[in-house]
Amino acid sequence: MKGGENMTKAELIEKIASTLDVPKTVADKMMETFMETVTSTLKSGGEVTLTGFGTFSAKKRAARMGVNPKKPGEKIQIPAMTVPKFKAGKSLKDALR
Repeated sequence: MKGGENMTKAELIEKIASTLDVPKTVADKMMETFMETVTSTLKSGGEVTLTGFGTFSAKKRAARMGVNPKKPGEKIQIPAMTVPKFKAGKSLKDALR
């Protein structure tokens, strides 16, 4: 993969499999387990911190008025919701500078 290109989930699984010298099925299971664990932790109100990399958390967003994109003159009510949030850690930020 060249620098500056996007990476898909399949490509990430391939990279993990080749780096760890494990079958793709094992790398896929590792990825699925990671995503399921982060999701269930956030759903239960917790957060996942990977020191140096970042923190996954859930943030409650209040209900608000918005504009209907199909009819810009029309106001619509946007309901309250919980959204995922990622805050990058110092090591990740420093690596990108």
